[in-house]
Amino acid sequence: MPASYQRILVRATNWIGDAVMSLPALRALRDRYPDARITILAMPWVADLYGREPFCDEIIPWRVRRGPYDLAEKWRIGRGLAARRFDLAVVLPNSFDSALPAWLARVPRRVGFARDARAWLLTDAIPRIQPGDTPPHQSFHYLELLRRAGLIEALPAEAVIRLDGARAARRKGRERLGPGPILGVCPGAAFGGAKRWAPERFATAARTVAERMQARILLFGSADEIAICDEVNRHLNGGAESFAGRTSLGEFVELLAACDLVLTNDSGPMHVASALAVPTVAVFGSTDHIATGPTGPLAKVVREPVGCSPCFERECPLTDPVQNLACLRLVTPERVAFEALSLLP
Repeated sequence: MPASYQRILVRATNWIGDAVMSLPALRALRDRYPDARITILAMPWVADLYGREPFCDEIIPWRVRRGPYDLAEKWRIGRGLAARRFDLAVVLPNSFDSALPAWLARVPRRVGFARDARAWLLTDAIPRIQPGDTPPHQSFHYLELLRRAGLIEALPAEAVIRLDGARAARRKGRERLGPGPILGVCPGAAFGGAKRWAPERFATAARTVAERMQARILLFGSADEIAICDEVNRHLNGGAESFAGRTSLGEFVELLAACDLVLTNDSGPMHVASALAVPTVAVFGSTDHIATGPTGPLAKVVREPVGCSPCFERECPLTDPVQNLACLRLVTPERVAFEALSLLP
């Protein structure tokens, strides 16, 4: 096994939240191999996240459908990667499909977890992590992959996740938005309704906080979340500006970095806001704030610890009108506003 690697291929995670939580591992890889050229192979919707990060020398979009589709294109891209002569591939997602490019590229060392019947595609199929093997936050999952493969020596004591390009992103965002306090609101969550606090509650909390800050309210979301953002704005009597469906990921990062405070669900935007060191208040319902919550002193989680939470369901399975979505309904706008205002200087 070579003592060092010069050309490293990283197959990035597929979703924005996971991509943010993998940042400490990618930074650790750069620290271990400071002279290597690190290429990130990423789905187009997450690729822009890495553009300003010092661990990334090159981004290659993986523009194919996951699963048993686009096989000819996967073969073409994978064999094209072979010409790059990578000497190490790190596969962060757990799927069979994500390990395929490194195998097709004939990378001599291919590291990933032994999941989804893909061990034969890897040279180093690392056994899956069991509960209690690492600190609970998901960011340690990716760090532990590197440690078990011998690519780093030890796990860090903590993983406060930050984007190194945050300052440059904020400068670009402010150039677009101009001066003055800004409150960002991200009321969507792609996972499902069990993670989405009610739009009218976001509006009530946002109104209270924005009045205290004397701030503009900006709404953010994907194209699929335009209706949610519009509903929040309706409860604000049209007093917000919605960027839902109007930005690329890179533009979204810049605009979010320009905010002075962000209210959000547990979602990809929550992870981005926290990693930008923007004061962030996140409402949690069906998911685990310890495993996937925002990190650092500028982030606060608001949740109601009902007996069935975290259940990890996409939609609340309880049909009783009192119990249904109790984990979210018991979180009041007043409480969210209070926690948000406590983060302001």
